Amino acid sequence: MSVGPSGRIVIEIDPETKQELYQALAKEDLKLKHWFLIQAEEFLKDRQQLKLELVANSKASGEN
Repeated sequence: MSVGPSGRIVIEIDPETKQELYQALAKEDLKLKHWFLIQAEEFLKDRQQLKLELVANSKASGEN
């Protein structure tokens, strides 16, 4: 998929999935564009946060 300079995003999905998505969004009183922007913002925000990996201390866990 090419990435151009415009603000448009074009994707193809299964027509049944599209219909189901629109129906679910309508029940939440959301438009696809607004929902997408919320999801994109959350995705990007999560990527900016550092991941904290906890490593068990071998002595604390009883291993030698």
